[in-house]
Amino acid sequence: MFFLILILFMPINCFALNDTARSSIVMDVDSGRILYKNNINEKRLIASITKIMTATIAIENSDVNKKVIAGDEILKMYGTNIYIELGEKMSIKDLLYGLMLRSGNDASVVIAKAVSGSEKEFVKLMNEKAKILGMKNTVFNNCHGLDEETQNYSTAYDMALLSRYIYNKSALYREIINTYKYTLETNKKSYVWYNRNNLLKQYKYCIGGKTGYTPSAGKTLVSVAKRNNFTLTAVSIKDQNHYDTQKKIYDYIFSKYKRYKLIDKKDFSIDEEYYNDKLYINEDFYYPLTENELSNIKTVIKITKLKNYKDKDVVGEVEIKLGNEIIKKLDVYVDVKKSQQKSFFKKIFNH
Repeated sequence: MFFLILILFMPINCFALNDTARSSIVMDVDSGRILYKNNINEKRLIASITKIMTATIAIENSDVNKKVIAGDEILKMYGTNIYIELGEKMSIKDLLYGLMLRSGNDASVVIAKAVSGSEKEFVKLMNEKAKILGMKNTVFNNCHGLDEETQNYSTAYDMALLSRYIYNKSALYREIINTYKYTLETNKKSYVWYNRNNLLKQYKYCIGGKTGYTPSAGKTLVSVAKRNNFTLTAVSIKDQNHYDTQKKIYDYIFSKYKRYKLIDKKDFSIDEEYYNDKLYINEDFYYPLTENELSNIKTVIKITKLKNYKDKDVVGEVEIKLGNEIIKKLDVYVDVKKSQQKSFFKKIFNH
């Protein structure tokens, strides 16, 4: 009997999912809620998932349609390349496809030089962006992920933050990572690139990601999966079975959680006697929950009585709680446009 009780209460993460990663995480792309975690804050070498930050900096700091010419920077690159030739012309957008689909180390240094003038200056932008995003345990020393000379360190949590950020921010990024085949003709030759992220073919809900590998880092993988309007990002670091691991964890999360619309801005209303004007919020709020958690959601509305207020002033907030934890705060605004359009007779009457 004692043995049966042990099995009954053993955490499911320990045996049912068979997570072989050194560290891993699943995060809701919409809310940022962590739905699964395994050693998420340990700093590790990250190999070519570095290139997610490289793509982020390029997308946000360049004209991606600009044509650039490959120079001597490509000569020192080894490992996975797209085999650019000296003097070859490509747009930054084309290079981004080569970077993300084929993990082109040569593409990364051409991008870095085109955007910042040198890899050194480009890496500064990478680290600045990491700080802005709250990637507290991340240090970049190159733009590609090779680790014999310089090393890039991060955590599963930090890489999930980055993946969530750029997926939400950039339609181009979403398009690139979801592409299985890309063709290109340059002034030198023609290319046909197939995405190295096999999860795109192996898992029907996968919509993109980036793989990585070096002998020191092991296999790394950042992916994004979507099912029934519920989008997740997963990170696995140092995992020989990274595709199988992520498929199992995704299936587990999709079966356990659903994405609920907890606040609808169109149906939002407050019975408030102090304000004669309409009070409103300007966004919906969705959150992933289990069925049991749904019954523990509470909404608390706090209104501040302002004496002199104008249109679109913040006059309160809505707190959404899961048990005692505040999971979201939404500002409440006042709409005074209609009430200020008083008739002349009403003004006389008021006087």
